[in-house]
Amino acid sequence: MITITLPDGSKREFPQPVTVAEVAASIGTGLAKAALGGRVGQGEAARLVDTSHRIDSDQALAIVTDKDVDGLEMIRHSTAHLLAYAVKELFPEAQVTIGPVIENGFYYDFAYKRPFTPEDLAAIEKRMADLAKKDEPVVRRVLPRDEAVALFLAQGEKYKAEIIASIPAGQDVSLYREGGFEDLCRGPHVPSTGKLRHFKLMKVAGAYWRGDQKNEQLQRIYGTAWATKDDLANHLRMIEEAEKRDHRKLGRELDLFHIDDHAPGLVFWHPKGWTVWQGVEQYMRAVYRDNGYQEVKGPQLLDQGLWEKTGHWDKYRDNMFTTESEKRDYALKPMNCPGHILIFKQGIKSYRDLPLRYGEFGQCHRNEPTGGLHGIMRVRGFTQDDAHIFCTEDMILGECVAYTSLLQKVYADFGFTDILYKVATRPAQRIGSDEIWDKAEAALIESLKLSGCDYVIAPGDGAFYGPKIEYTLKDAIGREWQCGTMQVDFSMAERLGAEYVAEDSGRRHPVMLHRAIVGSLERFIGILIEQHAGALPAWLAPVQVVIANITDAQHDYVAEVVKTLQKQGLRVQADLRNEKITYKIREHSLQKVPYILVAGDKEKASGAVAVRARGNLDMGVMPLDDFIRKIADDIARKV
Repeated sequence: MITITLPDGSKREFPQPVTVAEVAASIGTGLAKAALGGRVGQGEAARLVDTSHRIDSDQALAIVTDKDVDGLEMIRHSTAHLLAYAVKELFPEAQVTIGPVIENGFYYDFAYKRPFTPEDLAAIEKRMADLAKKDEPVVRRVLPRDEAVALFLAQGEKYKAEIIASIPAGQDVSLYREGGFEDLCRGPHVPSTGKLRHFKLMKVAGAYWRGDQKNEQLQRIYGTAWATKDDLANHLRMIEEAEKRDHRKLGRELDLFHIDDHAPGLVFWHPKGWTVWQGVEQYMRAVYRDNGYQEVKGPQLLDQGLWEKTGHWDKYRDNMFTTESEKRDYALKPMNCPGHILIFKQGIKSYRDLPLRYGEFGQCHRNEPTGGLHGIMRVRGFTQDDAHIFCTEDMILGECVAYTSLLQKVYADFGFTDILYKVATRPAQRIGSDEIWDKAEAALIESLKLSGCDYVIAPGDGAFYGPKIEYTLKDAIGREWQCGTMQVDFSMAERLGAEYVAEDSGRRHPVMLHRAIVGSLERFIGILIEQHAGALPAWLAPVQVVIANITDAQHDYVAEVVKTLQKQGLRVQADLRNEKITYKIREHSLQKVPYILVAGDKEKASGAVAVRARGNLDMGVMPLDDFIRKIADDIARKV
């Protein structure tokens, strides 16, 4: 007798071994139809299996459907195979390689004699839909490794054969067949192609075999797959909205910045973009000033010996730009931490000086791979709102509570109120005693509790030198951006010999808290541009007000208004061109200026302006002083 224990604790008995599909059928016809796979076992021993999987001993079982996260993953995994099936049918000479699941979808890499075209993609997607309608069973079989290698070599699939040949000798491998197509895969898969209904192919990109640029180049077809028609539609709408908000596109249209091949991964800021930059930097400078941070500035180049002491020379050198002078090796700093320790070490520090908070808008450089660069979101040269708090172990809790509160206020001022909190705990490889780790992790967790924050634990995701809190914000269309961190470091200050005089006159190494709120200013400005679709709030907008005349008769009045507004600290432009006022309004509206003021004879005579707010909102005619109060209120409220 086989006893199956279901998630609700109920048990079902069967006189002989039973498949996952048969268990589902015994529960109900609806579940049998919805079943995509099963999860057998409990806890860390649990594993996903096909519906055809046979259970021959007492076991815990959960039926997986498209309502489960695992079910959605199975759908995407199986859809990748459906893509390969369709490609082989349409382009028999194409060779298949790998097709993993990624966030929101999947991809599959192919070797083919020519590039796939948009027309090819449309044909492939149609063929996938046709194959799905056939509802062909997906059948698993197992072969010895060498037999599987021979099978794929006979089919001319050298890439697949190479993958299998890399598996240790003597091991069996699993293959999945649907119709006339068979692929190497660990599985599990949905029971039939009819379960795959809501997908779309997105684009073709280049990829190197096994991710090595020394190898031949392949073609990667990306796709997305979902459990329901509505989920797919919502995702495609989100993508469409994201494309409209793309900071690279808006950066060009709004004349904010550009990226140039003469300096890959580095940003050329235009006047308007630099104005935004200064707005963010000056805001964060005030945050430093108002919250007990002393601003410092460290050098760009630091000696190899320092990076050896911190461990970066051994573990991070490939990501560092290095140079040599007078037979000494240097590196452009990838982070600001060592420089702040060297500043801390100047002069004797007492426990009475702690906590000591150093902040820096430190320019850093990291040798990111070209393929990973993305506008101003991922660059090689960036500036951090970086700060380090030197404190004692007993101060960690208080500093973390204060920091979380500060971070929440900063994010709210920039328009972000939905924040996710994660505590990354001790990894297997670490330094420091368990007692210290216990204390640090407890302090981070307690600080979030005291701050009223829901959080998740990420076991083992901490750095080798200490745990951290990761702060992730959600933008207007639901995307997540990990920006803020609070990281506890027991190591670096000790490695570089930083000490303070303790209350008992002994010497102690300070705990070092690494924290950044916006993180990379470049990346954060990119996030801001996409969050607001380029329509930055009045306090950040590079041009806050444009005033346009209707005829030349208002030329002098416009100049007076400009001068008045500038005296209020506003960023103002005059548009005195001999163009129709409707043309001027449309042009500045496209530049997403918060306020467009129009001056005609009536406005000039009464000392007023006709006000148009962003979004084609006609606010009517108002005295200039009333408008000044209106925009001052907007700026004060950060809207």
